[in-house]
Amino acid sequence: MTIDSQNLLESILQSLDRIDYIKPEDIPGIDLYMDQVTTFMDSHLSASRRYEDDKILTKTMINNYAKNHLLPPPEKKKYSREHMLLLIFIYYFKNILSINDIQSLLAPLTERYFHTEHELQLDRIYSEVFSLEKSQIEVMKEDLIQKYQTSKDTFSGAPEEDSDFLQLFAFICMLSFDVYMKKQVIEKLIDQFPGQDRPSGKNRKEKEND
Repeated sequence: MTIDSQNLLESILQSLDRIDYIKPEDIPGIDLYMDQVTTFMDSHLSASRRYEDDKILTKTMINNYAKNHLLPPPEKKKYSREHMLLLIFIYYFKNILSINDIQSLLAPLTERYFHTEHELQLDRIYSEVFSLEKSQIEVMKEDLIQKYQTSKDTFSGAPEEDSDFLQLFAFICMLSFDVYMKKQVIEKLIDQFPGQDRPSGKNRKEKEND
């Protein structure tokens, strides 16, 4: 089984260079109807799709976010600029966190900064957070290269027809363990948020399956 893992790594590194975020100035300054929201998200986050027909955010998803209190309800069926900022946060969080954890994470943000006169606005919070993106991508690229090189040293005694696959498997396992550990850290940090109710295991499962 022959896998060109070197070219695969180079392709992944190049794809990381193409990752970008929705800049605040790109978000419309007017309220949008649901169809306009999903069209905007599909257009600006299309590079994050794994498959061409993957959906970024659907009407059902957005309605469920409001139902589960991740997102304040729309006003007269329209979503504000601040709704859009929260939806972008939700889009990234939903890939690694439960519905309950996202609610715990965003509730203080919504209570303090959504449609309030607080001197810190959601625009500024969003800009500050996502401005860290580029530097983190460079760190990630260096980490990927290091893990790849480590994986190439595994299974040195395996038959040639097996070594490529096993080394790629080792590379994936290293990356997966990294994600697993960081997820554990994120969940522990969320558990420190003040004033958050901790649903029981049964209620948490019911909530996440709504």
